[in-house]
Amino acid sequence: MSILTRKKTVMQAAVLAVALPMYGQHSDYPIQPVDFTHVHLTDHFWAPKIQVNADITIPYTLDQCRRTGRVDNFLKAAGKMPADKYTEYPFDDTDIYKVIEGASYGLQVQKNPKLELYLDTLIQIIAAAQEPDGYLYTFRTMKAAKPHEWLGSKRYEKEEDLSHELYNAGHLYEAAVAHYQATGKKNLLNIATKNADLLVKDFGYGKEEKAPGHQVVEIGLAKLYRVTGEKKYLDLAKFFLDIRGPKGSEYSQANKKVVDQSEAVGHAVRAAYMYTGMADIAALTGNEAYLKAIDAIWHDVVERKLYITGGIGATGAGEAFGAPFQLPNMSAYAETCAAIANVYWNNRMFLLHGDAKYIDVLERILYNGLLSGVSLSGDRFFYPNPLASMGQHQRSAWFGCACCISNMTRFLPSMPGYMYAQDKNNLYVNLFAGGKANITLPAGTINLEQQTEYPWEGKVKIVVSPEKTTAFALQVRVPGWSKKELVPGDLYYGADKRAKPLAITLNGKPVKYDMVKGYAVINRSWKKGDVIAFELPMDIQKVYAKETVKDDKNRFALQRGPLIYCLEGPDNKDSTVQNIVVNKTAAIQAVNKPGLLNGVTVLEMKGSSTKRQVNAEELIKSEQTVTAIPYYSWANRGPGEMVVWIPYEASAAKPKPAPTIASKSKVSASIQSPRMFKALNDQYEPEDSKDQNGTYLHWWPKKNTLEWVQYDFDQEYTVSQSQVYWFDDGPWGGCRIPASWKIYYKKGDEWVPVQPIGNYETAKDKYNLVKFEPIKTTALKLEVQLPAEHATGIHEWIVK
Repeated sequence: MSILTRKKTVMQAAVLAVALPMYGQHSDYPIQPVDFTHVHLTDHFWAPKIQVNADITIPYTLDQCRRTGRVDNFLKAAGKMPADKYTEYPFDDTDIYKVIEGASYGLQVQKNPKLELYLDTLIQIIAAAQEPDGYLYTFRTMKAAKPHEWLGSKRYEKEEDLSHELYNAGHLYEAAVAHYQATGKKNLLNIATKNADLLVKDFGYGKEEKAPGHQVVEIGLAKLYRVTGEKKYLDLAKFFLDIRGPKGSEYSQANKKVVDQSEAVGHAVRAAYMYTGMADIAALTGNEAYLKAIDAIWHDVVERKLYITGGIGATGAGEAFGAPFQLPNMSAYAETCAAIANVYWNNRMFLLHGDAKYIDVLERILYNGLLSGVSLSGDRFFYPNPLASMGQHQRSAWFGCACCISNMTRFLPSMPGYMYAQDKNNLYVNLFAGGKANITLPAGTINLEQQTEYPWEGKVKIVVSPEKTTAFALQVRVPGWSKKELVPGDLYYGADKRAKPLAITLNGKPVKYDMVKGYAVINRSWKKGDVIAFELPMDIQKVYAKETVKDDKNRFALQRGPLIYCLEGPDNKDSTVQNIVVNKTAAIQAVNKPGLLNGVTVLEMKGSSTKRQVNAEELIKSEQTVTAIPYYSWANRGPGEMVVWIPYEASAAKPKPAPTIASKSKVSASIQSPRMFKALNDQYEPEDSKDQNGTYLHWWPKKNTLEWVQYDFDQEYTVSQSQVYWFDDGPWGGCRIPASWKIYYKKGDEWVPVQPIGNYETAKDKYNLVKFEPIKTTALKLEVQLPAEHATGIHEWIVK
């Protein structure tokens, strides 16, 4: 019996509705992905990136796990090293698991005996750290003299808060399944099932009735169930979902029962992992209530909370979704992990519903907000992926919280697994990239070859070669962007909404097809060497956001094919882009640049820029050629300015400021974070004290300490006043206005306090002015007394 009915027509041979069997039957998604091991890419876009991941990123990340003590955590838990210290976070174990998963995917594509041997060595170390009953969590097992504060006194005591014991387990299970499928070895799988058996014993109604603090174990248990057939793992995954809420935190999606949720709230990575797990369990058990919930949540995200890059998570406060249409650009969090989780979720939604709109969202994420997370060199990374920058955002070699780095290593090798899917004798072509695939349908084995230079060019040729003449339905996704439907819903739209139907040929002649759920369906008997060809329109689209997205008002973004573009400093006049204005009607030209950023197509257009003059109100306006590059490729040439949303009204642009004493000064501070120094003199005007769109310097998590910042001038000046705009993100953040502050000037080798005329002002949401007796000096120091219970931050420090 089906929960939802499946309707088919012989002519269309297409899935029009999802069919889910009742709980208890061995079932899965009605549509199944074609495993990436059956897809071999030879294109010039994805294949090199996957190779860089194999050659650079995976070895680099494995080495960093060793260098940073993550491997040592396991050795300490095994009693092979003294437990005198540990790494920063109790979930650091998962970085090992995720890299093993990514390396295992790589082994399925390309044999590497040396890497396989190293993984076996790591697995031995993991096995030695596992306790006899299956418990595996190095931070507790190592019995450090001073345990990490997130642990609690006994197992799972703080699981619903910060311990991440179940989160670690989930990534262990995913790694174990990947390693088993890659090598046929059960050494890691046995560790995983032993741990999962312990969870089955410990958790459940009448036992530990706790939900995972950070979701992902649900996905891992579903994978274990598929591999082992052990229904107890599926039951436990469902328990972890059903026990969630309603009295918990919105931050971890525990404020309601999962079946009662209809909006995306809280931590974006946790949320998207949970929705992915709900889809898995819905497919495996036929739970219609889960489906209803994630359908509603999907609409909430796509229609109100999705960045044009496919990123999710508007705010760094809780790494969380914001309110509807709250999509700031410079402070966008859009975490790399959230992008990856969003791909997982949207792929599951497609497997449930067979609708191309989910792949439209997946493709947007894939080419933009996900791919931006790793540098072209494969060894520098983004945690957040903002849509604007004044130079404060730089790629990092590593993060203390390295989840995004290890997540990228495991995702990229599996990318070809999102290209094709099948449902009985329906074969879906979801993504376009040059290469070959071998696919077995009930009707027979089919070899497909794609020939294309996508995403740079729109021509796609698909050579269909069944082993023998075979009848089946080929369903080719017609991307929403090619039909001027940029995203499902109306959050983003193009100026020109007209689109011609896609012309498809079969062996050089036009062929009729049916459009079903975004797919061009061609149902026929196929013979070896049949060629389907079409050309997707690669015209450049100016994209606008709904009026309710205030951060994108009077601006447009640029999209060509699946790629979102941005303006970046190195390609534009004065290395400045915040001050650029481009007319809505400006003609835009696509230009291939094989020598730039590993080979990209850039967009060129006429625009103008403005800058301020010293001691004058009138702006200097210049006409210039404006160049845009693909968003994924930005920040590969060092820090600099960047914008995705380009002003078409001068009021939305920010003229380049005139130089000031402060802007020409060298900054130093009591905190060693040069990235934040730029905030003091970048002349950004904050909206209020908690404004996170621009840059700011802060001393968090310090409190009740005496701190300082310093300007060393480019020459001696006579100065007589100073203004400070404090960063205060109360009531939820950790910074408040200071308890007090003072200005000192350099006199010879000594620091001397200025003589204020009146009192030092200390207030939120405004510049705090202090005037003082004129002094000649080469440097000023601002001394700050932090409040007793909070840190303090500074948006801007002006000297006159």
